[in-house]
Amino acid sequence: MPQPNFSPRRSVLYVPASNARAVAKIPSLACDAVILDLEDSVAPADKIPARESLAAIFANRPAGPGEIIIRVNPLGGEWGADDLLAAIACAPDGILLPKVDTPRDVLEAGDVLDDKDTAETVRLWAMIETPRALVNIAAIAELGRDPAARLSCLVAGTNDLVKETGMLATADRRYLTPWLMQMVLAARAGGLDILDGVANDFRDTEAFSRECGEAAAMGFNGKTLIHPSQIEQANAVFAPSPEALAEAAEIVAAFELPENSGKNVLALDGRMVERLHLIQAEKLLAKAAAIKGANQ
Repeated sequence: MPQPNFSPRRSVLYVPASNARAVAKIPSLACDAVILDLEDSVAPADKIPARESLAAIFANRPAGPGEIIIRVNPLGGEWGADDLLAAIACAPDGILLPKVDTPRDVLEAGDVLDDKDTAETVRLWAMIETPRALVNIAAIAELGRDPAARLSCLVAGTNDLVKETGMLATADRRYLTPWLMQMVLAARAGGLDILDGVANDFRDTEAFSRECGEAAAMGFNGKTLIHPSQIEQANAVFAPSPEALAEAAEIVAAFELPENSGKNVLALDGRMVERLHLIQAEKLLAKAAAIKGANQ
Protein backbone atom coordinates (compact mmCIF):
# COMPACT_ATOMS: atom_id res chain seq x y z
CA MET A 1 0.00 0.00 0.00
CA PRO A 2 1.52 3.39 -0.94
CA GLN A 3 2.42 5.76 1.84
CA PRO A 4 0.41 9.00 2.07
CA ASN A 5 1.98 12.30 1.18
CA PHE A 6 3.22 14.27 4.16
CA SER A 7 4.64 17.76 4.67
CA PRO A 8 6.46 17.97 8.00
CA ARG A 9 5.39 20.96 10.10
CA ARG A 10 7.22 20.23 13.32
CA SER A 11 8.80 23.67 13.55
CA VAL A 12 7.17 26.72 11.97
CA LEU A 13 9.03 29.97 12.58
CA TYR A 14 7.52 33.44 12.40
CA VAL A 15 9.87 35.84 10.58
CA PRO A 16 8.89 39.53 10.37
CA ALA A 17 8.84 40.50 6.70
CA SER A 18 10.05 43.93 7.80
CA ASN A 19 13.29 42.51 9.27
CA ALA A 20 15.74 42.17 6.38
CA ARG A 21 18.41 40.54 8.56
CA ALA A 22 16.00 37.87 9.78
CA VAL A 23 14.76 37.22 6.24
CA ALA A 24 18.34 36.84 5.01
CA LYS A 25 18.88 34.01 7.51
CA ILE A 26 15.98 31.90 6.21
CA PRO A 27 18.16 29.67 3.93
CA SER A 28 20.23 28.61 6.94
CA LEU A 29 17.26 27.62 9.09
CA ALA A 30 16.46 23.98 9.81
CA CYS A 31 12.75 24.61 10.46
CA ASP A 32 10.11 22.82 8.42
CA ALA A 33 8.32 26.04 7.47
CA VAL A 34 8.61 29.80 7.76
CA ILE A 35 5.76 32.27 8.20
CA LEU A 36 6.69 35.64 6.72
CA ASP A 37 4.70 37.89 9.02
CA LEU A 38 2.95 41.10 8.10
CA GLU A 39 0.81 41.17 11.22
CA ASP A 40 1.72 40.99 14.92
CA SER A 41 5.50 41.29 14.62
CA VAL A 42 5.36 44.31 12.29
CA ALA A 43 4.78 47.81 13.69
CA PRO A 44 2.05 49.94 12.09
CA ALA A 45 4.60 52.29 10.52
CA ASP A 46 6.30 49.30 8.86
CA LYS A 47 3.18 47.57 7.52
CA ILE A 48 3.36 48.90 3.97
CA PRO A 49 7.17 48.56 3.59
CA ALA A 50 6.91 44.99 4.89
CA ARG A 51 4.24 44.18 2.31
CA GLU A 52 6.30 45.77 -0.45
CA SER A 53 9.31 43.67 0.54
CA LEU A 54 7.49 40.44 -0.34
CA ALA A 55 8.03 40.79 -4.09
CA ALA A 56 11.80 41.00 -3.69
CA ILE A 57 11.85 38.10 -1.22
CA PHE A 58 9.97 35.79 -3.57
CA ALA A 59 11.83 36.98 -6.66
CA ASN A 60 14.74 35.08 -5.13
CA ARG A 61 12.76 32.66 -3.03
CA PRO A 62 14.87 31.51 -0.09
CA ALA A 63 15.94 27.90 -0.08
CA GLY A 64 15.82 25.88 3.09
CA PRO A 65 12.40 25.48 4.72
CA GLY A 66 9.98 23.17 2.96
CA GLU A 67 7.15 25.70 3.04
CA ILE A 68 6.99 29.48 3.05
CA ILE A 69 3.74 30.97 4.32
CA ILE A 70 2.68 34.63 4.42
CA ARG A 71 0.59 35.87 7.34
CA VAL A 72 -1.49 38.84 6.29
CA ASN A 73 -3.25 41.38 8.48
CA PRO A 74 -6.98 40.93 9.23
CA LEU A 75 -8.87 41.23 5.96
CA GLY A 76 -11.44 43.60 7.41
CA GLY A 77 -8.78 46.03 8.64
CA GLU A 78 -6.70 48.80 7.13
CA TRP A 79 -4.00 46.63 5.57
CA GLY A 80 -5.52 43.19 5.09
CA ALA A 81 -7.07 43.41 1.63
CA ASP A 82 -3.90 44.78 0.04
CA ASP A 83 -1.80 42.28 1.99
CA LEU A 84 -3.84 39.44 0.52
CA LEU A 85 -3.36 40.68 -3.03
CA ALA A 86 0.39 41.09 -2.49
CA ALA A 87 0.61 37.60 -1.00
CA ILE A 88 -1.29 36.09 -3.92
CA ALA A 89 1.13 37.72 -6.36
CA CYS A 90 4.02 35.94 -4.61
CA ALA A 91 2.46 32.46 -4.97
CA PRO A 92 3.62 31.21 -1.55
CA ASP A 93 2.86 27.74 -0.26
CA GLY A 94 0.17 29.18 1.93
CA ILE A 95 -1.47 32.33 3.26
CA LEU A 96 -2.19 32.50 6.98
CA LEU A 97 -5.40 34.33 7.85
CA PRO A 98 -5.52 35.93 11.32
CA LYS A 99 -8.62 36.58 13.41
CA VAL A 100 -10.69 33.94 11.64
CA ASP A 101 -14.09 33.86 13.37
CA THR A 102 -16.31 31.83 11.03
CA PRO A 103 -16.05 29.62 7.94
CA ARG A 104 -17.10 32.63 5.87
CA ASP A 105 -13.76 34.33 6.65
CA VAL A 106 -11.91 31.46 5.01
CA LEU A 107 -14.33 31.15 2.10
CA GLU A 108 -14.16 34.86 1.27
CA ALA A 109 -10.37 34.75 1.18
CA GLY A 110 -10.60 31.68 -1.04
CA ASP A 111 -12.92 33.55 -3.38
CA VAL A 112 -10.26 36.23 -3.84
CA LEU A 113 -7.67 33.57 -4.64
CA ASP A 114 -10.03 32.00 -7.17
CA ASP A 115 -10.84 35.37 -8.76
CA LYS A 116 -7.11 35.91 -9.29
CA ASP A 117 -6.70 32.44 -10.84
CA THR A 118 -4.30 31.51 -8.06
CA ALA A 119 -2.71 28.09 -8.38
CA GLU A 120 -4.37 25.35 -6.32
CA THR A 121 -1.03 24.76 -4.61
CA VAL A 122 -1.50 28.02 -2.68
CA ARG A 123 -3.32 26.89 0.46
CA LEU A 124 -5.00 28.77 3.28
CA TRP A 125 -4.08 28.49 6.94
CA ALA A 126 -6.34 29.85 9.68
CA MET A 127 -5.46 31.35 13.06
CA ILE A 128 -7.75 30.15 15.84
CA GLU A 129 -7.33 32.99 18.31
CA THR A 130 -10.75 34.42 19.17
CA PRO A 131 -13.68 33.22 21.29
CA ARG A 132 -15.88 33.18 18.17
CA ALA A 133 -13.37 30.95 16.39
CA LEU A 134 -13.52 28.44 19.24
CA VAL A 135 -17.31 28.49 19.23
CA ASN A 136 -17.25 27.85 15.45
CA ILE A 137 -14.20 25.58 15.36
CA ALA A 138 -16.02 22.49 14.06
CA ALA A 139 -17.55 24.37 11.13
CA ILE A 140 -14.25 26.07 10.30
CA ALA A 141 -12.31 22.80 10.37
CA GLU A 142 -14.94 21.02 8.27
CA LEU A 143 -13.77 23.16 5.33
CA GLY A 144 -10.72 20.89 5.26
CA ARG A 145 -12.96 18.25 3.69
CA ASP A 146 -13.70 20.54 0.74
CA PRO A 147 -10.66 20.90 -1.56
CA ALA A 148 -12.20 24.02 -3.09
CA ALA A 149 -11.91 25.80 0.25
CA ARG A 150 -8.08 25.43 0.15
CA LEU A 151 -7.87 25.13 3.96
CA SER A 152 -4.80 23.13 4.95
CA CYS A 153 -3.79 24.00 8.50
CA LEU A 154 -5.05 25.54 11.74
CA VAL A 155 -2.77 27.55 14.02
CA ALA A 156 -3.52 28.12 17.69
CA GLY A 157 -3.22 31.78 18.58
CA THR A 158 -2.75 31.22 22.29
CA ASN A 159 -1.63 34.73 23.22
CA ASP A 160 -4.74 36.30 21.70
CA LEU A 161 -7.01 33.70 23.29
CA VAL A 162 -5.58 34.51 26.70
CA LYS A 163 -6.06 38.22 26.07
CA GLU A 164 -9.57 37.97 24.62
CA THR A 165 -10.94 35.64 27.31
CA GLY A 166 -9.20 37.09 30.35
CA MET A 167 -8.08 33.63 31.45
CA LEU A 168 -5.18 33.26 33.83
CA ALA A 169 -2.06 32.29 31.90
CA THR A 170 -0.26 29.68 33.98
CA ALA A 171 3.02 27.93 33.23
CA ASP A 172 1.27 24.57 32.84
CA ARG A 173 -1.43 26.04 30.54
CA ARG A 174 -4.07 24.25 32.64
CA TYR A 175 -6.90 26.60 31.69
CA LEU A 176 -5.91 26.71 28.02
CA THR A 177 -5.49 22.96 27.54
CA PRO A 178 -9.21 22.09 27.11
CA TRP A 179 -9.44 24.54 24.21
CA LEU A 180 -6.23 23.22 22.67
CA MET A 181 -7.67 19.71 22.76
CA GLN A 182 -10.85 21.03 21.16
CA MET A 183 -8.78 22.47 18.31
CA VAL A 184 -6.96 19.17 17.77
CA LEU A 185 -10.24 17.26 17.69
CA ALA A 186 -11.75 19.64 15.14
CA ALA A 187 -8.62 19.60 12.99
CA ARG A 188 -8.61 15.82 12.83
CA ALA A 189 -12.32 15.77 11.99
CA GLY A 190 -11.57 18.11 9.10
CA GLY A 191 -8.45 16.28 7.95
CA LEU A 192 -6.26 19.28 8.77
CA ASP A 193 -2.88 19.82 10.35
CA ILE A 194 -2.85 21.80 13.60
CA LEU A 195 0.03 23.80 15.11
CA ASP A 196 0.44 24.82 18.73
CA GLY A 197 0.88 28.46 19.68
CA VAL A 198 4.16 30.14 20.51
CA ALA A 199 6.17 29.99 23.72
CA ASN A 200 6.88 33.61 24.55
CA ASP A 201 10.11 33.28 26.55
CA PHE A 202 12.52 31.65 24.12
CA ARG A 203 15.23 31.72 26.77
CA ASP A 204 13.28 29.35 29.03
CA THR A 205 14.26 26.15 27.29
CA GLU A 206 12.80 23.94 30.01
CA ALA A 207 9.34 25.48 29.67
CA PHE A 208 9.56 25.30 25.89
CA SER A 209 10.53 21.63 25.95
CA ARG A 210 7.60 20.92 28.28
CA GLU A 211 5.14 22.73 26.01
CA CYS A 212 6.41 20.84 22.97
CA GLY A 213 6.08 17.50 24.73
CA GLU A 214 2.55 18.28 25.90
CA ALA A 215 1.52 19.54 22.46
CA ALA A 216 2.88 16.41 20.78
CA ALA A 217 1.01 14.26 23.30
CA MET A 218 -2.20 16.20 22.55
CA GLY A 219 -1.81 15.44 18.86
CA PHE A 220 -0.47 18.69 17.43
CA ASN A 221 1.64 18.33 14.28
CA GLY A 222 4.15 20.91 15.43
CA LYS A 223 4.67 24.25 17.10
CA THR A 224 4.90 27.84 15.94
CA LEU A 225 8.12 29.52 17.02
CA ILE A 226 9.38 33.04 17.61
CA HIS A 227 13.14 32.41 17.67
CA PRO A 228 15.54 30.17 15.69
CA SER A 229 16.93 28.75 18.94
CA GLN A 230 13.64 26.86 19.36
CA ILE A 231 13.88 24.97 16.06
CA GLU A 232 16.10 22.07 17.08
CA GLN A 233 14.02 21.16 20.13
CA ALA A 234 10.73 21.33 18.23
CA ASN A 235 12.12 19.16 15.45
CA ALA A 236 13.24 16.54 17.94
CA VAL A 237 10.05 16.42 19.99
CA PHE A 238 7.61 16.30 17.07
CA ALA A 239 9.58 13.68 15.12
CA PRO A 240 8.66 9.99 15.47
CA SER A 241 10.78 8.16 18.02
CA PRO A 242 12.98 5.22 16.91
CA GLU A 243 10.81 2.91 19.00
CA ALA A 244 7.61 4.11 17.32
CA LEU A 245 9.16 3.73 13.87
CA ALA A 246 10.33 0.21 14.62
CA GLU A 247 6.85 -0.76 15.77
CA ALA A 248 5.28 0.84 12.69
CA ALA A 249 7.64 -1.04 10.36
CA GLU A 250 6.78 -4.29 12.14
CA ILE A 251 3.05 -3.70 11.67
CA VAL A 252 3.45 -2.89 7.96
CA ALA A 253 5.64 -5.95 7.43
CA ALA A 254 3.11 -8.20 9.15
CA PHE A 255 0.24 -7.08 6.93
CA GLU A 256 2.40 -7.54 3.83
CA LEU A 257 2.94 -11.25 4.52
CA PRO A 258 1.11 -13.44 1.94
CA GLU A 259 -0.71 -15.38 4.65
CA ASN A 260 -2.16 -12.14 6.01
CA SER A 261 -3.51 -10.91 2.69
CA GLY A 262 -7.06 -9.66 3.14
CA LYS A 263 -7.02 -9.97 6.92
CA ASN A 264 -8.41 -7.10 8.97
CA VAL A 265 -7.00 -8.20 12.33
CA LEU A 266 -3.69 -9.85 13.20
CA ALA A 267 -2.06 -11.15 16.36
CA LEU A 268 1.35 -9.49 16.68
CA ASP A 269 3.64 -9.91 19.68
CA GLY A 270 0.75 -10.94 21.87
CA ARG A 271 -1.63 -8.14 20.94
CA MET A 272 -4.34 -7.60 18.39
CA VAL A 273 -3.50 -5.25 15.50
CA GLU A 274 -6.19 -3.94 13.18
CA ARG A 275 -5.98 -2.27 9.79
CA LEU A 276 -6.52 1.08 11.45
CA HIS A 277 -3.16 0.48 13.14
CA LEU A 278 -1.72 -0.24 9.69
CA ILE A 279 -2.96 3.13 8.46
CA GLN A 280 -1.43 4.85 11.49
CA ALA A 281 1.85 3.01 10.93
CA GLU A 282 1.99 4.02 7.26
CA LYS A 283 1.37 7.65 8.18
CA LEU A 284 4.14 7.56 10.75
CA LEU A 285 6.61 6.05 8.28
CA ALA A 286 5.60 8.62 5.66
CA LYS A 287 6.23 11.37 8.19
CA ALA A 288 9.69 10.00 8.95
CA ALA A 289 10.48 9.70 5.23
CA ALA A 290 9.39 13.30 4.61
CA ILE A 291 11.50 14.55 7.50
CA LYS A 292 14.51 12.62 6.20
CA GLY A 293 13.98 14.02 2.71
CA ALA A 294 13.72 17.55 4.04
CA ASN A 295 17.01 17.16 5.90
CA GLN A 296 18.97 15.96 2.84
